[in-house]
Amino acid sequence: MGRVPTMTGTIERRLLINYRVDLEVLERLVPAPFRPRAVNGAGMAGICLIRLRELRPAGLPRRLGLTTENAAHRVAVEWDERDGVSHGVYIPRRDTDSRLTVILGGRVFPGAHHRAAFRVREASGRYEVAFASRDGTASVAVEGMRVPDLPPDSVFDSLAEASEFFECAPLGYSATRQEGGFEALELACARWCVEALKLEHAHSSFFEDRALFPAGSVHFDSALLMSNIPARWRARTPLLHSSASPNPPGHRIERQQLSVGSPR
Repeated sequence: MGRVPTMTGTIERRLLINYRVDLEVLERLVPAPFRPRAVNGAGMAGICLIRLRELRPAGLPRRLGLTTENAAHRVAVEWDERDGVSHGVYIPRRDTDSRLTVILGGRVFPGAHHRAAFRVREASGRYEVAFASRDGTASVAVEGMRVPDLPPDSVFDSLAEASEFFECAPLGYSATRQEGGFEALELACARWCVEALKLEHAHSSFFEDRALFPAGSVHFDSALLMSNIPARWRARTPLLHSSASPNPPGHRIERQQLSVGSPR
């Protein structure tokens, strides 16, 4: 991939739908050099449903920016660096309603993107967001409303703890169509503010795929909302597959990302 420009825009709406997952299950799905990051004994994975407004290379006027609906399946991970342990997310799959983003994915936008049709309703603190990929391999649908705090059974002790967990992991590493590495993107928000959502319905063909997540190994944990936040996205140095792992577990999930369950 060539030089990726710094992108700027506004996070008009970002839903983080979080699932707690048995660590041994995620260990089989996450490729080296990553390992699952634990939260009170559980792994954390989920879906980011984000609408971006005025998305453009930094320096261009706002009127040239794009408005896009996007989704990313994510796993909270950590890995070793020379100066210690780093935190971020591994992203096995990205979906978008933007034809341009699909074309430029892996060239200007890090990571391969799949084209999807989105359906969105937002009013009076209530959110309904759904998508189905054009290739018929992935679907998500969530409905919920803004509430003061997280569910009582969340692995996070408070909304503040959940907020800090995600704020301190700004790096996302994306699976690509090429072997050998992961493209990196760092999110920098002008301010960080999250609210809690109470979900009334949650469907994910990915997390409902029993070939990946055996029965009882994955449970909905919590949902967070961010809205109207100026942000920048900067490309960072890619990471390579660990030479200590000749057959990285991520090969399995990268194959599965193209067939994570038919929409239902």
